[in-house]
Amino acid sequence: MSVYAGPVQDLIDELGRLPGVGPKSAQRIAFYLLKLPTADATRLADAITEVKARVAFCERCFNIAEGPECGICSDPRRDTHLICVVEEPRDIVAVEKTGEFRGRYHVLQGAISPIEGIGPDQLKVAELVARLEPEDVTEVILCTNPNIEGEATAMYLSRLLKPLGLKVTRIASGLPVGGDLEYADELTLGRALEGRRELEPDGD
Repeated sequence: MSVYAGPVQDLIDELGRLPGVGPKSAQRIAFYLLKLPTADATRLADAITEVKARVAFCERCFNIAEGPECGICSDPRRDTHLICVVEEPRDIVAVEKTGEFRGRYHVLQGAISPIEGIGPDQLKVAELVARLEPEDVTEVILCTNPNIEGEATAMYLSRLLKPLGLKVTRIASGLPVGGDLEYADELTLGRALEGRRELEPDGD
């Protein structure tokens, strides 16, 4: 039985489905929104509606885009022979801030996590492989997060891609283990890109 009136409980339930938002946080956010002036709440709702209507994922790399391709994929100045593989679109922002990378990206839309039931088939791995020959890719930089899931994903991709004759590299150490790329400062991440190392199929 719901404690609150229908619309309020519906809002709490929907907020509770957001990542990192538990039941208590969902209640706090719901009551915060109830206290907001109508104009402010409407502006938030409009922003959500607008982003869902106008923004999707790039057909090539799965970054966020307002058209078929994102601005990076459609930029003729980018080096098409280099692909930097990241987990989420927000990681592209972190790498771009370094100014060290001028190739293209590929967003996996997550990382391998057996605990959460996420395997390669749930990620944009097949789409990555499909890009390699048509785009004449010579190096793939694995820029997944330095945590268990990110390392497992990097090792899987290394074993998959190395037999194809590509140079497969991994960003260097220097990023805190267990951290997220999006929180790394530009200097640390830039040095990690510069110091990337080539991976062998066995992960050594």
